[in-house]
Amino acid sequence: MSISRAFVLLLLLTPCPAAAQRLLPQALADPAVSSALASVDARRDQTARFLAAIGGIVSPSGREGERAQAVAAEMRRIGLADVTLDATPNVVGRIRGRSGKALIFVSTLDDLATVAALQTSTHATLRIDGDRVVGPGANTSTTTSALIAAADALMKSGLRPEHDLVFAAVAQEETGLKGMQALYAQWKDRALAFVDILGDGHSITYGAITIHWWKVIASGPLGHSLNGGVPNVNQGIGRAVDRILQLPQPERYRDRRLVINVAMLQSGAVYNHKPDTGWFSLDVRSLDSARVEEVEAEVRKILAGVTAETTIAFTMEPTQLTPGGQIPGLRDSALVTTAAAISAQLGYAAQLGDAGSSNMNVPLGQGTPAIGIGGNRGGQRGFADEWGDIPQMMRTAKYLVLLAATIGM
Repeated sequence: MSISRAFVLLLLLTPCPAAAQRLLPQALADPAVSSALASVDARRDQTARFLAAIGGIVSPSGREGERAQAVAAEMRRIGLADVTLDATPNVVGRIRGRSGKALIFVSTLDDLATVAALQTSTHATLRIDGDRVVGPGANTSTTTSALIAAADALMKSGLRPEHDLVFAAVAQEETGLKGMQALYAQWKDRALAFVDILGDGHSITYGAITIHWWKVIASGPLGHSLNGGVPNVNQGIGRAVDRILQLPQPERYRDRRLVINVAMLQSGAVYNHKPDTGWFSLDVRSLDSARVEEVEAEVRKILAGVTAETTIAFTMEPTQLTPGGQIPGLRDSALVTTAAAISAQLGYAAQLGDAGSSNMNVPLGQGTPAIGIGGNRGGQRGFADEWGDIPQMMRTAKYLVLLAATIGM
């Protein structure tokens, strides 16, 4: 079932709606693929136990080391080649191909800070309850558990891929996509595509929205209320926020979904003092990165104008700058059409979208094909009764097997 490297590259990078009609039936007819899918089913209980084990490890963004070590140990146990654990900490293993190119599957290692705090305060352990793994940390790690289940099934099937099948559990997704940035730097020259695992394929995202978060810091003279008056930091903040929120949004940029928001304002600590500093948040996002840059230029003009009027100074500090990107033709490429066909094979029609916000933003922002496969992983994320959906996790693993057996072969 090997397809030439040149043919696959052509399918991936040019519109080809009929690709799924060729690739998926070919894969489904292969006994080795059937064997891999059966292997996913056979290790259901093992996969659930693995989720309970790694999900229960406290892993806030930037402190995923213990969970990463557990994932690396499992990658080695199932026989993946070249397993590495770096300082990020990302964990990467692969099934070697022949072409020198790679299809790269990505899961997220870190949890929300609120999940980690709950785990620390309750010391709760995860438990398997029917079709659920229950407890704080059970939700996000369904993606890594599905990644491992798919890799194990592919190893046992004996499939020989044309391209490297890379399985990467990446760190620091919640704090600036730092793990993904490191992974992309490592694999960008060999990547056919990246697949960001977010669920079982009920949704497929093929484009990424640019999201920039700023902390806008104001500074001015300190004083007691008796010696207060103006200039006052809060006067500057108030004028700036009012003018920023009056920037044209839906009327001017409706087609690119521009959003400008100020959500947090902070200054001062007591009633009878004039603060010398304060800040407000700024969230700018659009499907068109040029629009984001244009808005930020307008914000800087507003801040300069308020400074001229009030003498209050402003600085813009980036909190998180998430890249975005749209690749012409990717919607109709083999990657997306085959992914949608796999969703249909598993029993549902995928919802397609071009406004992703996840690890996939990094490759798409650099012009490398990537998709995010999404779906409901469970529920109650961030609460004591958080849970991961075991049947959904197993469908995700099957989805990865079929994507590897089509695009990767």
